[in-house]
Amino acid sequence: MSYELKSAAALAGGTCCYAGSRLQVRGPKRDLNSPYIAFLGGSEVFGRFVERPFASVTESLLQFPCLNLGGTNAGLDTFVTDDGLVGVAQEAELAVVQLLGAQNISNRFYRVHPRRNDRFLQAHPALKELYPEVDYTEFHFNKHLLTTLQALSKERFEEVKGHLQQTWMTRMLELISQLGGQVVLLWLDYDLDCRSSFSQEPVLVDRSMVIELEGQVLGLLELSVATAGQARDFENMSMGELDYPAAQHVLGPKEHKRIGCALAELLQEFARGD
Repeated sequence: MSYELKSAAALAGGTCCYAGSRLQVRGPKRDLNSPYIAFLGGSEVFGRFVERPFASVTESLLQFPCLNLGGTNAGLDTFVTDDGLVGVAQEAELAVVQLLGAQNISNRFYRVHPRRNDRFLQAHPALKELYPEVDYTEFHFNKHLLTTLQALSKERFEEVKGHLQQTWMTRMLELISQLGGQVVLLWLDYDLDCRSSFSQEPVLVDRSMVIELEGQVLGLLELSVATAGQARDFENMSMGELDYPAAQHVLGPKEHKRIGCALAELLQEFARGD
């Protein structure tokens, strides 16, 4: 195994922002005056610790600009509530939208950070009423919160789960509508292989939910992928000495290449303008 010991911030191109958005997406900053395909998603699209994220692989194969709008720890709310980024995606020939977990969205039970959607900020009265025994000051991440709620009462948790899934569907349909249906959904299915009840990504998103969205978009690419730790896929990853534990749970260079190739095959008809 070999990897480059340097900060993830030193990845080729660094980060940048578009259209007044505060979200740091993958750089370098691109010219928006020429046609492009927009890629929206979280750490997987961003390509954390990876020099060539799959959007770059797809671009090189298609010979068509692919704009990486992925943000580290970004969730669905990051994009639905960001008029600047949505505007950039609206101007694209089409948008590839990663299916992101249903836990990382603000809802009637709790509020998440507006950009780093994995961060829990506040419990709403509805959740405090449903789980009055919980001290919500103990939580910083949504998965930790949900794991605790489920362990306390599976019956009560079903109400939370159902609401999160319903809210996710509403937000996804809103985003697809904002993009005029010119969307290809990217479903990266993988297990983080950890002790959490919510290790399967994307969290709380099942096949019936995705099928319901298919009729609203141009296409869907579903891929089962493995983390760098599971695939021992660390070759040429860029990270600092303390990043190795986190790097085990992201997608490595080989998986990014495989995803990029699969997307290029699916998108080639759009790049030709058919």
